[in-house]
Amino acid sequence: MWPVSDRLNLSGESKMVKSMYGYVRDAWKCPDETEVKTLLWNRMQEWRREGSVVRIERPTRIDRARNLGYRAKQGIIVCRVKVRRGGRRKPRYIRGRRTNRMGMRRATMGKSIQRIAEERAARKFVNMEVLNSYWVGEDGKAKYYEVILVDGHHPAIKSDAHLSWMGDNKHRGRAERGLTSAGVRGRGMQKKGRGTEKTRPSIRSNQNRGK
Repeated sequence: MWPVSDRLNLSGESKMVKSMYGYVRDAWKCPDETEVKTLLWNRMQEWRREGSVVRIERPTRIDRARNLGYRAKQGIIVCRVKVRRGGRRKPRYIRGRRTNRMGMRRATMGKSIQRIAEERAARKFVNMEVLNSYWVGEDGKAKYYEVILVDGHHPAIKSDAHLSWMGDNKHRGRAERGLTSAGVRGRGMQKKGRGTEKTRPSIRSNQNRGK
């Protein structure tokens, strides 16, 4: 227990003591301005030599992983996925067109790179479902995400009050159906502020209404 002098300020009011997760979260808010920059520089040299989907022993960002549902128990694993950066890299149109009319620039994908990483992890571990994912680094060619996967039929997960719902068949294919945190955000269904309404059922579905 902290001494009373440390828990009380001059006005007599109690002040919050930052936990270990708080310091980790602050360090990852601006990686280029903290010691995380050096860690990422060393890790990138190792991650580039590894495969596209690699299972890891423990999360790199423990604060973000726990916030998204990770727990250090059987039935839950974490894998790191590497996905290339940039747009769709469409080939140059070889007919007579102005550069502005070739349809090469500003050609973005219909889903985010993070959602692509989740789908690749789901195809790698077919007996598990994607819970959530988070960013851990990037370089000039690729982005790296860590994906949390859960085995809904594991006894340790079935007995967990917070994760037992993963064993229900209606939650199959969370990554492909856009039901993860990144998928909900990409479909425009995340509530962004007080008083704002979600787009139901999704942005693209609402575009087709009334046709």
